[in-house]
Amino acid sequence: QVQLVESGGGLVQPGGSLRLSCAASGTLDPYAIGWFRQAPGKEREGISCGSDSNSFTWYADSVKGRFTISRDNAKNTVSLQMNSLKHEDTAVYYCAAKFGYGLGIESNEYDYWGQGTQVTVSS
Repeated sequence: QVQLVESGGGLVQPGGSLRLSCAASGTLDPYAIGWFRQAPGKEREGISCGSDSNSFTWYADSVKGRFTISRDNAKNTVSLQMNSLKHEDTAVYYCAAKFGYGLGIESNEYDYWGQGTQVTVSS
């Protein structure tokens, strides 16, 4: 059983940066971690995921080059660094954990979810 607690969301201006954190109640080894977001009126979108060791990562085209997933298994924490934020990045962001070593980009592959944190990009 893994509980995830997110932090770091908030209001940021276009072009700015935020760093989201996902703290787990226990070890994240071996769990893959995915980041998802859902904007009002839109489907939930997978934006990034990393394998248990973060040796394999995936990014959606919409965030590639701007977002970076990282983890510190010793601290049971996964982060999502978000740079060059745009209005269309506004959404509720979720982290999720999937048992195993491989990547997963579908939300139904994940076993545990954080509560979500609001990211608003506005001038």
